[in-house]
Amino acid sequence: MAHGKQTVVVGMSGGVDSSVAALLLKRAGYDVVGLFMKNWEETDENGACTAEEDFDDVVRVCGLLDIPYYTVNFAREYMERVFSYFLAEYRAGRTPNPDVLCNREIKFGPFKAYARTLGADLIATGHYCGVSHADGVHRLLKAKDKNKDQTYFLNQLTQSQLEGVLFPLADLTKAEVRAIAAENGLATAKKKDSTGICFIGERNFRKFLQEYLPARPGKIVSLAGEEVGEHMGLMYYTLGQRRGLDLGGKRGEDGRWFVVRKDLERNILYVSHGDESPLYSSSCTVEGMNFIPAPPNKDAFRCRAKFRYRQEEQDVRVVRTGEDTLCVLFDTPQRAVTPGQYAVLYDETQCLGGGVIAGTSP
Repeated sequence: MAHGKQTVVVGMSGGVDSSVAALLLKRAGYDVVGLFMKNWEETDENGACTAEEDFDDVVRVCGLLDIPYYTVNFAREYMERVFSYFLAEYRAGRTPNPDVLCNREIKFGPFKAYARTLGADLIATGHYCGVSHADGVHRLLKAKDKNKDQTYFLNQLTQSQLEGVLFPLADLTKAEVRAIAAENGLATAKKKDSTGICFIGERNFRKFLQEYLPARPGKIVSLAGEEVGEHMGLMYYTLGQRRGLDLGGKRGEDGRWFVVRKDLERNILYVSHGDESPLYSSSCTVEGMNFIPAPPNKDAFRCRAKFRYRQEEQDVRVVRTGEDTLCVLFDTPQRAVTPGQYAVLYDETQCLGGGVIAGTSP
């Protein structure tokens, strides 16, 4: 990594990944600056703001590494660009993925612009993925640690957003990252990974949504048309969901109930018992497709795809149906492909981009 003294602004979250990213860049000879983002103004049930604890960890790590740090508040941008979309999607009966949007609309948008005002030549994050900048074409590469690869969440990044970006953890596994943190005495070495949606954290999801969207209870109906229970509001359920339906003893124990469909107009939640076939689909339509690095020159091609983050890549055939719309045909039927989530395309080494799942065919 030969370079003049370049300044890298690292997005520091207070977690182990971004802490180690900062450490590795400092070791590689960059001028490193930590930048902590606050995207959500709120305290948890006990009146404690988790962002404060995270910021304390950033301060400790930056102190140890002897690098300057700043904090920036993007709560307003987050509300306008991410959270309002999140609520609108739930209102429409879909299941959004706000983390994908947060990357496109905040971390590689206003964050990057703000980093430039701090004198950044480059920005870096603790994502598990790689990037190549050969010949001015920016490609998003898969991480070495297949279990942690986070390209799924970066599928909406554009060429200008990927320009001047470093991902120092590309070739490390999570275990190696924790080991580096421990060897170097970083305060975050044993900190547990944050899970779930960034702004909800560990809270009860149902309770959280109720604060923003009034729930409309309605009927739960089997595919045979029999009313089997009452739902709390369609937005609280997702395709394939088994837990929290409270239909326990309805029809013996020879299989479980799970969600197969939502009828928004009639406010009905459809469920199936034991038989999973209604959950499978043969293809899906995709809108808002973002190709990395650029759209292919063919209108039909083969590749692989993931329809949710924790999934093996699946073999598919892709047919472009418009500027940013696709039809994705699955080689093998897929379970619970969910409108509102992202379909993300891959080849052997890189993420080819992604778009929002609009609908599926049985």
